Amino acid sequence: MKKKLLSFLVLLLLLFWGTLNFNNNIQKPLNSLLNTFKKEYMDTISSIEDLIQEHLLQEETIQELKKELEGCDKKSLLINQYKRNFEDLVKLNNSKLSNNPRIELVRAISYAQLGDMNKLWLDVKEYNTSKIYGLVYHDYVAGIVVPKEGMPLALLIQDPKSSYAVQIGKEKAPGIVHGNNNKEIIVTFIPTWYKLNVGDEVVTSGLDDIFFKGIKVGKVISFTSSQGYQKAIVQPYYNSKDLHYFYMIKKVH
Repeated sequence: MKKKLLSFLVLLLLLFWGTLNFNNNIQKPLNSLLNTFKKEYMDTISSIEDLIQEHLLQEETIQELKKELEGCDKKSLLINQYKRNFEDLVKLNNSKLSNNPRIELVRAISYAQLGDMNKLWLDVKEYNTSKIYGLVYHDYVAGIVVPKEGMPLALLIQDPKSSYAVQIGKEKAPGIVHGNNNKEIIVTFIPTWYKLNVGDEVVTSGLDDIFFKGIKVGKVISFTSSQGYQKAIVQPYYNSKDLHYFYMIKKVH
């Protein structure tokens, strides 16, 4: 590349020198050739500038689309919660219960401990250490947020201490879910009079003041009965490959 550029510059200098020192008969074709090279050079520079400008515009567009996507995710969560609250309020008729859910986009800083992929420190603007918060990624439950050393710690969905209230299937069987340090998670304390089926969808119940009602958790892959309760093994929807940004539910109602 450098050799080609050097040869090009040498040729330009020779042509320029020729236009100054040769007679008109020789200068005319040399000028024509020189102008051709100039045009090609200027066209090349213009093309490069256009490519750079196009690249910058693409980057700007990508950033704008990312912001719009984040806004859509946030609006989707809020709209679903408003919808569920509205449906419940309609059933109650003339209810005056408060309805002001709030969520916040938060960023993962680092693993809390190397070797434990289920715990992350989070960057949260205003953090209340007296509460437990729900963590959501693309409309799926990702885990919970608890205080540790005065800082927000994310316990992802597979962590054994990541626990919250859920409902299962069409019958809305109640239960408490927690992680198991495996790909699957476990729902316990399900009353035996509820019928479970493989493939039943598990969603949050909204009765723990951690999550909105109806956020998707996963699907039942097996279940057993023991000591008056049922236990379900669930394949979660959330995949912990992307650990950068989440939505934290700061206020349910």
